[in-house]
Amino acid sequence: MDRRLTPFNNRVAHVSLHGQVEAERFVEGEVHPVTTPVADLLAGIGGARDRQLLRGDLFRVLELHEGRAFGMAEKDGYVGWMDPVDLVGAPTEEPTHRVAAARSYGKSTPGLKQMGLITSLSLGARLPVLGEQDGWARVAWSRGTVPRDLYIPVQHLAPVDRLEPDPVAVAERLLGTPYLWGGNSAFGIDCSGLVQIALHACGRDCPGDSDMQEALGRALPPGTPPERGDLMFWKGHVAWVSDPDRLIHANAFHMAVAYEPITQAIVRIQQQGDGPVTRHARLTT
Repeated sequence: MDRRLTPFNNRVAHVSLHGQVEAERFVEGEVHPVTTPVADLLAGIGGARDRQLLRGDLFRVLELHEGRAFGMAEKDGYVGWMDPVDLVGAPTEEPTHRVAAARSYGKSTPGLKQMGLITSLSLGARLPVLGEQDGWARVAWSRGTVPRDLYIPVQHLAPVDRLEPDPVAVAERLLGTPYLWGGNSAFGIDCSGLVQIALHACGRDCPGDSDMQEALGRALPPGTPPERGDLMFWKGHVAWVSDPDRLIHANAFHMAVAYEPITQAIVRIQQQGDGPVTRHARLTT
């Protein structure tokens, strides 16, 4: 079983795995929202970052062990370990809006020129808006046991049920975002993170890693002319097609989300030892 998608360790497993694995306990777990702007999901206690979750994402905690929370992300089933501090102070309100700008911020006071504490927010963060004051959305925010309001420019928000029509347009908002292995935010993102954040903004399911994402859409025969919204895969890499001649992808060559001519990318990736294109896929509507 793929440990990234199997909510199980030797001590505890999710009830859905009853009869499939051996564990001391089978539990439903408790769902907690992420309450920090960005939180790492680790491969193990003290292990490497696999992925990241954003403010408002839900994490199902199956076990607390050695100061870490083991469980799975509700949005894609990705399994791993989190710092419980990132799950403390869960707001009671359901998210009503998401951050639609590449990057935004909330501050402790409304108004353009008023001073206040600043909290950075990424594209895709989900927030409960309680009202509006002079162009600033008032958002319920809490950390630990201290609830307070945060104010965010209304222009940066969209209702959670207002879906984006074009995933590539979402990815293009993140041009220049630094490349970060396992990153899922506008402060650092990798190739599969760019695909997932764009598809989630469009209300479409998407797994977390590029090898999982190769199952998306339908495979096209070699030589098929690329179209905007296609995905191109290499071993360990994925890119959006932004137009028939150009990709947009988060990559370590540019150390950023960048455009790159398709023919140039194919040659460069082959020459650096990562092989040819393994799949060209077109997403179904």
